[in-house]
Amino acid sequence: MGVLNVTPDSFSDGGRFTDPEQAVAHGLAMVAEGADIIDVGGESTRPGAEPVDEVEERRRVLDVVASLAGRVAVSIDTRHRSVAEAAVEAGATIVNDVSASLWPVAAASGVGWVAMHMQGDPRTMQVAPRYDDVVDDVVSFLLDRVDLARGAGVAEVWIDPGIGFGKTVEHNLSLLGRLADLVATGVPVLVGASRKGFLGTLLGGAPAEDRLEGSLAVAVWAAMCGVAMVRVHDVAATVRALRLVGDAAFVPATVRA
Repeated sequence: MGVLNVTPDSFSDGGRFTDPEQAVAHGLAMVAEGADIIDVGGESTRPGAEPVDEVEERRRVLDVVASLAGRVAVSIDTRHRSVAEAAVEAGATIVNDVSASLWPVAAASGVGWVAMHMQGDPRTMQVAPRYDDVVDDVVSFLLDRVDLARGAGVAEVWIDPGIGFGKTVEHNLSLLGRLADLVATGVPVLVGASRKGFLGTLLGGAPAEDRLEGSLAVAVWAAMCGVAMVRVHDVAATVRALRLVGDAAFVPATVRA
């Protein structure tokens, strides 16, 4: 899943693709690099971000979604019902839902739905997040949402632990270390850790544009744990890394050594 933020203020690429033609060109470039899905977002959900008016969010995303749909599978990254509905009308086939509340839209329109875990909202989520057990709490929350969605008739449901959304570095590492617990639910798992702040911390304060090594390490680890999809900014590098690991998995350990 390639990240396409059509926002002025996203933490990594805000302002780069606010022009619809540039956004569509970047989306198609990611497809050429190996992306299977382009995830279009019109509202930044970085820590501390302020909400975006839904009219403005629709203005940002709809032409881009419509232009890409038919050439690649498109997901709409939103937490607002009106935006999700309009994007599906424009051709999106997955609602990537950071609020984990939009399963009725997916049920009514027959599209896929990603339920992501977030503690709080973008404005407050990184203010002292707390859990009894972060993995157990996240899995329990997501399975509850899966039951609601399936009960409403959503056929394609994904779960996303929400790396960086209301989690400390330690919480993120616990979730990554126990990705097998999420995979064991039998629900396809999506992980989005690309260029996120905890990677910057682990890389000694590296800014977003210098977190490629961490992003690739998490993507490869997630795939090895059985995660079904990774959401990334650096599509070409991620595809190459995953292919290399996939090829190496068939080489005897004595040869690899």
